[in-house]
Amino acid sequence: MLDTHARPYVQPVIEKAAQAFVRIGMTANQVTVLSFVTGVSAGLFALFGQFYVALIVLWISGFLDAVDGTMARMTKTSGWGTVLDVTFDRIVEISIILALAYQFPEAIWTLLLLSVAIIFSMTVFLTVGAVSEKKGGKSFYYQAGLAERTEGFLLFSIMLLLPGYLLATALLFAAAVTFTGCQRLWEAKKILG
Repeated sequence: MLDTHARPYVQPVIEKAAQAFVRIGMTANQVTVLSFVTGVSAGLFALFGQFYVALIVLWISGFLDAVDGTMARMTKTSGWGTVLDVTFDRIVEISIILALAYQFPEAIWTLLLLSVAIIFSMTVFLTVGAVSEKKGGKSFYYQAGLAERTEGFLLFSIMLLLPGYLLATALLFAAAVTFTGCQRLWEAKKILG
Protein backbone atom coordinates (compact mmCIF):
# COMPACT_ATOMS: atom_id res chain seq x y z
CA MET A 1 0.00 0.00 0.00
CA LEU A 2 2.76 2.45 0.94
CA ASP A 3 4.85 1.43 -2.08
CA THR A 4 1.93 2.37 -4.29
CA HIS A 5 0.67 5.52 -2.53
CA ALA A 6 3.85 7.04 -1.04
CA ARG A 7 6.07 6.44 -4.07
CA PRO A 8 5.36 9.85 -5.69
CA TYR A 9 6.72 11.57 -2.58
CA VAL A 10 10.01 9.65 -2.39
CA GLN A 11 10.52 9.11 -6.13
CA PRO A 12 12.52 12.34 -6.63
CA VAL A 13 15.15 11.14 -4.13
CA ILE A 14 15.18 7.67 -5.69
CA GLU A 15 15.62 9.21 -9.17
CA LYS A 16 18.56 11.34 -8.00
CA ALA A 17 20.28 8.26 -6.58
CA ALA A 18 19.52 6.29 -9.76
CA GLN A 19 21.00 9.06 -11.91
CA ALA A 20 24.12 9.12 -9.71
CA PHE A 21 24.62 5.36 -10.11
CA VAL A 22 24.11 5.62 -13.89
CA ARG A 23 26.64 8.49 -14.04
CA ILE A 24 29.33 6.38 -12.36
CA GLY A 25 28.66 3.57 -14.84
CA MET A 26 26.73 1.09 -12.70
CA THR A 27 23.93 -1.00 -14.17
CA ALA A 28 20.57 -1.70 -12.57
CA ASN A 29 21.55 -5.35 -12.10
CA GLN A 30 24.73 -4.32 -10.27
CA VAL A 31 22.66 -2.20 -7.89
CA THR A 32 20.29 -5.17 -7.46
CA VAL A 33 23.26 -7.29 -6.36
CA LEU A 34 24.45 -4.48 -4.05
CA SER A 35 20.96 -4.30 -2.54
CA PHE A 36 20.97 -8.08 -2.09
CA VAL A 37 24.37 -8.23 -0.39
CA THR A 38 23.39 -5.32 1.87
CA GLY A 39 20.05 -6.95 2.72
CA VAL A 40 21.54 -10.35 3.52
CA SER A 41 24.12 -8.65 5.73
CA ALA A 42 21.17 -7.22 7.68
CA GLY A 43 20.15 -10.82 8.34
CA LEU A 44 23.69 -11.60 9.49
CA PHE A 45 23.73 -8.61 11.84
CA ALA A 46 20.39 -9.75 13.27
CA LEU A 47 21.73 -13.29 13.63
CA PHE A 48 24.46 -11.94 15.91
CA GLY A 49 22.04 -9.77 17.88
CA GLN A 50 23.06 -6.46 16.30
CA PHE A 51 19.46 -5.41 15.76
CA TYR A 52 20.02 -1.66 15.37
CA VAL A 53 22.72 -2.19 12.76
CA ALA A 54 20.52 -4.78 11.03
CA LEU A 55 17.70 -2.25 10.91
CA ILE A 56 19.82 0.48 9.31
CA VAL A 57 21.36 -1.92 6.79
CA LEU A 58 17.92 -3.38 5.94
CA TRP A 59 16.55 0.06 5.07
CA ILE A 60 19.64 0.88 2.98
CA SER A 61 18.98 -2.36 1.11
CA GLY A 62 15.34 -1.38 0.61
CA PHE A 63 16.35 2.02 -0.75
CA LEU A 64 18.79 0.41 -3.18
CA ASP A 65 16.02 -1.99 -4.21
CA ALA A 66 13.87 0.98 -5.21
CA VAL A 67 16.80 2.62 -6.99
CA ASP A 68 17.59 -0.43 -9.15
CA GLY A 69 14.08 -0.52 -10.59
CA THR A 70 14.19 3.18 -11.37
CA MET A 71 17.57 2.70 -13.04
CA ALA A 72 16.18 -0.14 -15.15
CA ARG A 73 13.28 2.00 -16.31
CA MET A 74 15.71 4.88 -17.09
CA THR A 75 17.99 2.66 -19.15
CA LYS A 76 16.67 -0.75 -20.19
CA THR A 77 14.53 -3.22 -18.28
CA SER A 78 15.29 -6.91 -18.61
CA GLY A 79 13.55 -10.11 -17.68
CA TRP A 80 16.76 -11.27 -16.01
CA GLY A 81 16.83 -8.14 -13.84
CA THR A 82 13.25 -8.78 -12.76
CA VAL A 83 14.07 -12.38 -11.82
CA LEU A 84 17.12 -11.26 -9.83
CA ASP A 85 15.18 -8.51 -8.08
CA VAL A 86 12.21 -10.62 -7.00
CA THR A 87 14.39 -13.58 -5.99
CA PHE A 88 16.87 -11.50 -4.02
CA ASP A 89 14.04 -9.66 -2.23
CA ARG A 90 12.70 -12.98 -0.91
CA ILE A 91 16.17 -14.14 0.18
CA VAL A 92 16.65 -10.89 2.13
CA GLU A 93 13.30 -11.45 3.87
CA ILE A 94 14.23 -15.07 4.60
CA SER A 95 17.57 -13.98 6.08
CA ILE A 96 15.77 -11.70 8.56
CA ILE A 97 13.19 -14.37 9.42
CA LEU A 98 15.89 -17.03 9.96
CA ALA A 99 17.95 -14.68 12.13
CA LEU A 100 14.92 -13.87 14.27
CA ALA A 101 14.06 -17.58 14.55
CA TYR A 102 17.61 -18.26 15.75
CA GLN A 103 17.56 -15.40 18.24
CA PHE A 104 14.03 -16.16 19.49
CA PRO A 105 13.37 -19.91 19.13
CA GLU A 106 10.07 -19.54 20.98
CA ALA A 107 8.81 -17.65 17.91
CA ILE A 108 9.77 -20.31 15.34
CA TRP A 109 6.20 -21.45 14.61
CA THR A 110 4.93 -17.89 14.25
CA LEU A 111 7.83 -17.03 11.92
CA LEU A 112 7.10 -20.20 9.95
CA LEU A 113 3.50 -19.05 9.60
CA LEU A 114 4.77 -15.68 8.36
CA SER A 115 6.97 -17.49 5.81
CA VAL A 116 3.98 -19.50 4.57
CA ALA A 117 1.95 -16.30 4.21
CA ILE A 118 4.75 -14.73 2.15
CA ILE A 119 4.95 -17.82 -0.06
CA PHE A 120 1.18 -17.73 -0.65
CA SER A 121 1.05 -14.02 -1.45
CA MET A 122 4.12 -14.10 -3.69
CA THR A 123 2.81 -17.15 -5.56
CA VAL A 124 -0.37 -15.26 -6.43
CA PHE A 125 1.57 -12.08 -7.22
CA LEU A 126 4.05 -13.78 -9.55
CA THR A 127 1.50 -16.03 -11.24
CA VAL A 128 -0.84 -13.14 -12.01
CA GLY A 129 2.14 -11.11 -13.25
CA ALA A 130 3.13 -13.98 -15.54
CA VAL A 131 -0.29 -14.68 -17.06
CA SER A 132 -1.80 -11.21 -17.13
CA GLU A 133 -1.75 -9.24 -20.34
CA LYS A 134 -1.90 -6.03 -18.31
CA LYS A 135 1.42 -4.24 -17.90
CA GLY A 136 2.40 -1.36 -15.69
CA GLY A 137 5.56 0.71 -15.38
CA LYS A 138 7.43 -2.43 -14.37
CA SER A 139 8.40 -5.38 -16.55
CA PHE A 140 5.32 -7.31 -15.40
CA TYR A 141 1.88 -6.56 -14.01
CA TYR A 142 2.33 -5.28 -10.46
CA GLN A 143 -0.61 -5.91 -8.13
CA ALA A 144 -0.79 -3.43 -5.30
CA GLY A 145 -2.05 -4.64 -1.94
CA LEU A 146 -2.27 -3.97 1.77
CA ALA A 147 1.19 -5.39 2.58
CA GLU A 148 3.83 -4.42 0.08
CA ARG A 149 7.61 -4.23 0.63
CA THR A 150 7.57 -1.03 2.74
CA GLU A 151 4.97 -2.45 5.14
CA GLY A 152 7.14 -5.55 5.42
CA PHE A 153 10.18 -3.44 6.26
CA LEU A 154 8.19 -1.51 8.86
CA LEU A 155 7.03 -4.74 10.50
CA PHE A 156 10.54 -6.23 10.35
CA SER A 157 11.74 -3.00 11.99
CA ILE A 158 9.29 -3.44 14.86
CA MET A 159 10.41 -7.05 15.28
CA LEU A 160 14.07 -5.98 15.40
CA LEU A 161 13.56 -2.98 17.69
CA LEU A 162 10.88 -4.43 19.98
CA PRO A 163 11.57 -8.16 20.25
CA GLY A 164 9.17 -8.35 23.19
CA TYR A 165 6.42 -7.86 20.62
CA LEU A 166 7.91 -10.28 18.09
CA LEU A 167 5.10 -12.86 18.28
CA ALA A 168 2.31 -10.29 17.99
CA THR A 169 4.10 -8.41 15.21
CA ALA A 170 4.83 -11.59 13.24
CA LEU A 171 1.17 -12.63 13.55
CA LEU A 172 0.04 -9.19 12.39
CA PHE A 173 2.55 -9.37 9.53
CA ALA A 174 1.31 -12.86 8.54
CA ALA A 175 -2.31 -11.69 8.65
CA ALA A 176 -1.56 -8.61 6.51
CA VAL A 177 0.37 -10.67 3.95
CA THR A 178 -2.38 -13.31 3.82
CA PHE A 179 -4.99 -10.59 3.34
CA THR A 180 -2.85 -9.15 0.53
CA GLY A 181 -2.63 -12.57 -1.11
CA CYS A 182 -6.43 -12.83 -0.95
CA GLN A 183 -6.79 -9.30 -2.38
CA ARG A 184 -4.54 -10.28 -5.27
CA LEU A 185 -6.40 -13.54 -5.81
CA TRP A 186 -9.72 -11.68 -5.95
CA GLU A 187 -8.30 -9.14 -8.40
CA ALA A 188 -6.90 -12.00 -10.50
CA LYS A 189 -10.38 -13.52 -10.72
CA LYS A 190 -11.70 -10.20 -12.04
CA ILE A 191 -8.83 -9.69 -14.50
CA LEU A 192 -8.48 -13.25 -15.76
CA GLY A 193 -11.99 -14.52 -14.98
